Amino acid sequence: MEYITLIGILIIVVGFALKLDVLAVVIVSGIVTGLVSGMNIVEVLEILGESFVSNRLMSIFLIIFPVIAIIERYGLKERAAYLIGKIKNASAGKVLCIYSVVRSAASALNVRIGGHVQFVRPLILPMSEAAAQKAKGEELTEKEDEEIKGLAAAVENYGNFFAQNVFPASSGVVLIQGTLVGLGFKDMTLSMISSSAIYIALISVALTFVQVLWFDIKMKKGGNK
Repeated sequence: MEYITLIGILIIVVGFALKLDVLAVVIVSGIVTGLVSGMNIVEVLEILGESFVSNRLMSIFLIIFPVIAIIERYGLKERAAYLIGKIKNASAGKVLCIYSVVRSAASALNVRIGGHVQFVRPLILPMSEAAAQKAKGEELTEKEDEEIKGLAAAVENYGNFFAQNVFPASSGVVLIQGTLVGLGFKDMTLSMISSSAIYIALISVALTFVQVLWFDIKMKKGGNK
């Protein structure tokens, strides 16, 4: 009968499969799991409340969503696309090259300026699409548009992941040092690890340039057909 306490997992699987409200599914799963485990409803609600309060900082990111909705409502995407369309010789690859450098530099300095929701979707993506359309000289196909979306998301990930360890006090560097010290490398310092990460960040930016500029070449060939 102990397996009955796993019913919460089943509720989550079914709820997600039916595309029900995520928050409601998780809450219902938690309540049901607590009740079948022998707890009363008051105890379950107390645990849920304590968990929410202790992790309340994790919900701050929700404030971002209405802000993004407001700036999109007032035409940020359209203005960004319009401005980039006025730049001579603009292309999606060039826009993404610039962003890869900026994003990597920001990560290396532990400055959080990026993010898929708050930066790429409302700003970098429409700029890249407008630049690609300008370079091609005609409307983008659905396949080309989807490829630009993937590239914009990829550049964000590259800059964030491969450059963050350049900052000596980042959590990743601390974790690496702790692991290495535990394995017997007592002389390994944070600065040694972060300085090694510089090469990885530079290689990442170089390969990003190759990927996005190759997309530009394909776009020009397609536009000339």
